[in-house]
Amino acid sequence: MKNKQKFYIKIFWATYILPFLFVMLLFILISFGKLGFMPTFEDLENPKSNLASEVYSTDQVVLGSYFKENRSLSTYDELPPVLVDALIATEDERFRSHSGIDFRSLGRVVVKTIFGGNKSSGGGSTITQQLAKNLFPRERFNNPLQKVLRKLREWVIAVKLEKRYTKEEIIAMYFNKFDFLNHAVGIKSAARVYFGLTPDSLNIEQAAMLVGMAKNPSFYNPLRRPDTTKHRRNVVFAQMLKNNYISIAKFDSLKKLPMKLDYHKVDHKLGNATYFREYLRTTLSVKKPKRENYFLADKYREDSLEWENNPIYGWCNKNKKPDDKPYDIYRDGLKIYTTINAKMQKYAEEAVKEHLSKYLQPLFFKQQKGRKKAPFSWRISDKQIKKIMYVSMKRSERYRALKKAKYDSIQIIKNFNTPTKMYVFSWKGDIDTTMTPMDSILYYKYFLHAGFMSLEPQTGYVRAYVGDIDYNHFKFDHVMTAKRQVGSTFKPFVYTIAMMPGGFSPCHKVPNINVSFSMPDNKPDYTPKFSSGGYLKKYEGKMVSLKFGLANSMNQISAWVLKQYSPEAVIEIVKKMGINSYIPPVFSICVGAAEIKLSEMVGAYDTYANKGVFVKPMLITRIEDRNGNVISVFKPQMKEVISEGTAYRMVQLMRGVIDGGTSTRIRYKYGLKNEIAGKTGTTNDNSDGWFIGFTPNLVSGVWVGGEERSIRFMSTTYGQGANMALPIWALYMKKVYADKSLGIKKTPFYKYKIKDGIETDCKKYKQFSSEINASSYIPEDEKY
Repeated sequence: MKNKQKFYIKIFWATYILPFLFVMLLFILISFGKLGFMPTFEDLENPKSNLASEVYSTDQVVLGSYFKENRSLSTYDELPPVLVDALIATEDERFRSHSGIDFRSLGRVVVKTIFGGNKSSGGGSTITQQLAKNLFPRERFNNPLQKVLRKLREWVIAVKLEKRYTKEEIIAMYFNKFDFLNHAVGIKSAARVYFGLTPDSLNIEQAAMLVGMAKNPSFYNPLRRPDTTKHRRNVVFAQMLKNNYISIAKFDSLKKLPMKLDYHKVDHKLGNATYFREYLRTTLSVKKPKRENYFLADKYREDSLEWENNPIYGWCNKNKKPDDKPYDIYRDGLKIYTTINAKMQKYAEEAVKEHLSKYLQPLFFKQQKGRKKAPFSWRISDKQIKKIMYVSMKRSERYRALKKAKYDSIQIIKNFNTPTKMYVFSWKGDIDTTMTPMDSILYYKYFLHAGFMSLEPQTGYVRAYVGDIDYNHFKFDHVMTAKRQVGSTFKPFVYTIAMMPGGFSPCHKVPNINVSFSMPDNKPDYTPKFSSGGYLKKYEGKMVSLKFGLANSMNQISAWVLKQYSPEAVIEIVKKMGINSYIPPVFSICVGAAEIKLSEMVGAYDTYANKGVFVKPMLITRIEDRNGNVISVFKPQMKEVISEGTAYRMVQLMRGVIDGGTSTRIRYKYGLKNEIAGKTGTTNDNSDGWFIGFTPNLVSGVWVGGEERSIRFMSTTYGQGANMALPIWALYMKKVYADKSLGIKKTPFYKYKIKDGIETDCKKYKQFSSEINASSYIPEDEKY
């Protein structure tokens, strides 16, 4: 009897102890990763997550982000109390008191859900368990035993998280990790995407909606199921009432409120500074240039120079993380602080849109209406037009996609000539239409394009950057990528040689006659087109000052200056002023035959505004890692390339362009009366319109033209730089001056006259009389 009693006692204890020991052993094995994946201590201390890299303006506006997941981190202090209260009330009432597992909640699940069959009684997962599941996603198991082990593993991870983090840190981690759909990963992105706010600005109904999505974001999607999402939001209010976070009166008023979204679609094609952001994306991530990857030697040379001299070019691959891997702008959560001013960027984009959409583009449409070869020039043949269209087809994304899909040439041509539903660009908004892809290519040829860049001369900080008219439809960048003939905007570089010490005064007078250059190999002489017509007619054959010649963009005067020196001498100084594009050493550079980037032209003109010191245009000031540690700081790169006296004389010359030359409409039409210097540019047949203007505190350049050089205005009246490009500059400057918060004032270039022995006051300078006929004083052997 006694032995039997002992046997039953052993059985009794074994019945209770062995399961307990088994459970303990099970949790130990799970904790050490013997029954499946278990995060390491390092994983728990630094849980890996993809963080979006954010691009900031100088006035702390987030211009955009680069991401695999559009996630940015928020600290607990940035979360409004109503958001935290709503989460705890809805998802985990006893969050503050448990250590990762809520056994009371588990008991409710067992009794009501499993035994009672009540599926509406809710789950037993705590906020910490949900965080564990989000940090270390579940494997897909069909085996019930594996599913149980997976759930137990989440319990263990939750307990470990509770040991390593405070409750506040767990809440912040939960909100930072959760995917709210529509490229809104984490609470910071969700607040911005759904409401255009920062997390700390969320009100109670906005917070409740976002917390409500935590149950099932796909189902409670406010964009697709607003009524369902509103109902779920009201459930959150009910939970807050139940847990004494709000009163019954407040609950009654809150549940009646409508759903109000301020949805901001996440798309790198949208928003401000799209071309700028795209340039940064590609530039930061580019790899070291290799000659075998380049078709053109000049392009390889340019990119190699950028790799060596531009610290942001290939930054991700030049710099390594502590683990010796290169940085990844899509995953590493970098903070990229740029030189762009968000307000000035907005004004620049508005100026481009205002001029092109309201004036220039309608004018161009009107001029092209009814023309057989529109929008191409009447001078090119049908064969040339056909070739242009074919090349444009081959450059298109559709063509590349069809080639990748192994379509042959006949199938591709058929596809491009089959009517297709599409959205096409218009200045009044995208048009939903049906046309063939070939017709859409022709349709887009009608649109004029533009590039704009504005920088601060003393620092080189680029304050505004507009690559074209609409990134969604036109992705080619006319600031940093496009090279177009610069026309007369090149002439100041020619004059710069003459304005150097030992050279000429702006007031020096030269004969206003044709200038010819002897060509090698018995080729005919090169004579630039004579600038005449209008009021200039009376100056033909007379003596005119260099200042008058530049002010009126007279080809024969810039040719005279070049003839005193050489193309090589001009190119040498141009290179020092930051222009790396290849410029052939030919005589036609005196009238602007060179093809140069807008960014290079603006950077070079900065030298004049900055008293002879070239400052390389600067786009980024610093880069921080995800923890806010500064990992790169960028300083202005500058060097003196011309003397202050030379810069002073060039400013006086280019002020003449504004005060009495080709750019006087800045004064009489746009009412800008302060000291301004600049130069217009118009290329052959009006293919390109340029204006680069500067004040003591801003240098800005504009290019406007068609996609093809054969797409242009038929008359110089409309196609000149003063009509195509200058108005954008003037509209931008008016907006900048009107915004007093920017602190950009109308100041003079110089408070005193620079004296180095060369006279600049043309009223005192009387070397020649303008009445003398040019041929009467030029020796026979100096006639051209």
